[in-house]
Amino acid sequence: DKYTTAPQISFKKLSHNAVDLSINSETPIVTLTITDAEGDLGYIDGKDTSFIYMKNLLTNTFDSVRFPDLQTVAKGNFKADVDVTITKVLKCKSRPGFPLHTDTLYFQFYVKDFAKNKSNVITTTEPVYFTCF
Repeated sequence: DKYTTAPQISFKKLSHNAVDLSINSETPIVTLTITDAEGDLGYIDGKDTSFIYMKNLLTNTFDSVRFPDLQTVAKGNFKADVDVTITKVLKCKSRPGFPLHTDTLYFQFYVKDFAKNKSNVITTTEPVYFTCF
């Protein structure tokens, strides 16, 4: 667990691994552990923003979410668990002739800090089983 200028992330857990659109089930939350030597992560209104980038590996859907305001906790040798809702990239693969099917999804994540240093890229180790139309 060395703190580096480029943020480092690791997959910690998945809140649950099944989503069924036919019953409007909840979107899973991915928990990442993030470390950064400078702690230059978060959102500062009107000044700077760092982002969490995510990609659905089945559909190649890519999007990002900004960090919350971390000014009160983001200091040198920063380490925290961050929960990410994957709604923006929770997509199924179109399968003509199969109106209701289940896809097995994995996701990639990385972050960038205020200095635009890119973290390592990680892939979730647990799948999300997504039943969709």
